[in-house]
Amino acid sequence: MLDHHRPEGNLVKISRVGATVAAATALVLGLSACSNSSQSGATASKSSGTLTGTLSGGGSSAQESAMTAWTDGFKGAQPGVAVQYNPVGSGAGRTGFLNGQYMFAGSDAALKADEWEKSKSICGTDGAINIPVYISPIAVAYNLPSVKENIKMDADTIAKVFAGKITTWNDPAIADQNSGVTLPSTKITVVHRADDSGTTQNFTDYLNQAAPSTWSDKAAQTWPAKYTGQESAQQTTGVVSLTQSTEGAITYADASAVGSLGTVAVKVGDNYVKYSPEASAKTVAAAKKVGGEAPGDMAVKIDRTSKDSSTYPVVLLSYQVFCTTYKDKATADVAKAFGTYVVSADGQKAAHDAAGSAPLDPATQKEAAAAIAAIKSA
Repeated sequence: MLDHHRPEGNLVKISRVGATVAAATALVLGLSACSNSSQSGATASKSSGTLTGTLSGGGSSAQESAMTAWTDGFKGAQPGVAVQYNPVGSGAGRTGFLNGQYMFAGSDAALKADEWEKSKSICGTDGAINIPVYISPIAVAYNLPSVKENIKMDADTIAKVFAGKITTWNDPAIADQNSGVTLPSTKITVVHRADDSGTTQNFTDYLNQAAPSTWSDKAAQTWPAKYTGQESAQQTTGVVSLTQSTEGAITYADASAVGSLGTVAVKVGDNYVKYSPEASAKTVAAAKKVGGEAPGDMAVKIDRTSKDSSTYPVVLLSYQVFCTTYKDKATADVAKAFGTYVVSADGQKAAHDAAGSAPLDPATQKEAAAAIAAIKSA
């Protein structure tokens, strides 16, 4: 029996847990071929452009590029609806949603148990539901202009760098994994998120799972205060900008946002793996179901310790959080129409094209669409 009392921290939410690695690869390489044309062609809304109103949301800054693509695509089908999204970070987005500021939230981390309880006050007795919408690798990105190669690191080395135990780029722990690469003696400056961040939760979950002897802290949405002498910035754009302006800096961020920064090839099994949508999708496809509170809620726990070098373990699965019951029909209809478009083959392809994300596999798209279709008004 599944434990429906969700432990806080390192959970992500999704419906599809039995997806095979082959299916995960196929969804990236041949998305348009595997879509259901009758579903994707009319996914923006069953009402074919007749809706009007405003749908306000806020949250994950990792979703920002995808959200731009989604709002543009949805606008083409529903010109009477204005979707407004504020990329304030996952924690602030969930807080805004629970306070009634937003009609939906984008979050790189699942609602905690107490947040779901609080959601009942605005969403009815079944509370809020977390819908998987966005799979993306988290890049471990650095600013070393003299190094053109992808620097190789195993999990323990990455953990020691972010814990401040390795402080220069030519440290033997790094150099020994990068034979033939000239590493400078430049000081390492760790840059982390200053805000409550689902990206931080996913990254620290990787550190704790893959290098527990070095990184004993459990996954958390805020960076551990005990690591002093480091730099911080708000949201994805903030940490990337600070890293770009600081030679020797290293950070973690949604891969779609790192631009020309160098990125670490992470050791998985016997090989070093560069980030990719395909490898990220395989990691999520192997996740295990753990359950959730609301009907149709989708919860899995990602295993970041796989030795399968076709996977990339530093990955985030991001959600949109909707009410299961909205107070009025107009809001429910707009939320359902937008959510349906986002998880459709068309919506997932739009995000992939804009942000390089890995689309949800067809079975997950179908189950997510069914969960969204069940949204109702009081």
